[in-house]
Amino acid sequence: MRAHFLQHVPFEGLGSIEDWLLQSGYEITATRFFDSLVLPRIEEIDLLIVMGGPMSVNDEHDHSWLAKEKDFIRSVIDAGKPTLGICLGAQLIAASLGSDVYPNSLKEIGWFPISAVQSKSDSLFRFPDEITVFHWHGETFDLPSGAVCIAESKGSQNQAFQFGRNVIGLQFHLETTASSAKAIVENCRDELVDGKYIQTEEDILSASQALYRTINSLMADILRYLLENSR
Repeated sequence: MRAHFLQHVPFEGLGSIEDWLLQSGYEITATRFFDSLVLPRIEEIDLLIVMGGPMSVNDEHDHSWLAKEKDFIRSVIDAGKPTLGICLGAQLIAASLGSDVYPNSLKEIGWFPISAVQSKSDSLFRFPDEITVFHWHGETFDLPSGAVCIAESKGSQNQAFQFGRNVIGLQFHLETTASSAKAIVENCRDELVDGKYIQTEEDILSASQALYRTINSLMADILRYLLENSR
């Protein structure tokens, strides 16, 4: 089995996802757009993970590879492959499915709760009623046609969505570890300004190991869900 991930900046990698994939027997490959534009053949991969990054999906004038990436993501989804998007990755999935991506009225940076959106469908992934997760995003998107919102927050309505049974987009980061939180703070410190949902560097980095374990466990649940529904 082969999991392929799309990486946009060196400091936003797989985090806890890497250990889970390795323990589950996956070969891991990557397209790192800051180094290479080479993408795999769709039939060669079993899972696609699209990571975060500070750019916008609309920045094709600065990052011409974004158009190629969106086409690739859409082709993977059309092929029925399980696909997970995180932060920018979720926005790229939304854009590839035809939705607009634009600045949110509020940025969310730090540890804030999300809430599950209740649904009568048994086919959707179910989040806890409320859970504190790690955020670092300033844009949002319209829900793609055919997609269902499965999590929300006070600062952003579309925190997570599901498209079909094997595509999930998350605005927030469940893969975050203490080291990856430190890396994004060190590289994006200029975004830590006063804001309703923007924490200080000290507050962000003071998160307990128990909190990291909780979100990493939920990330593993989502991965298992996607893979089970792709069989």
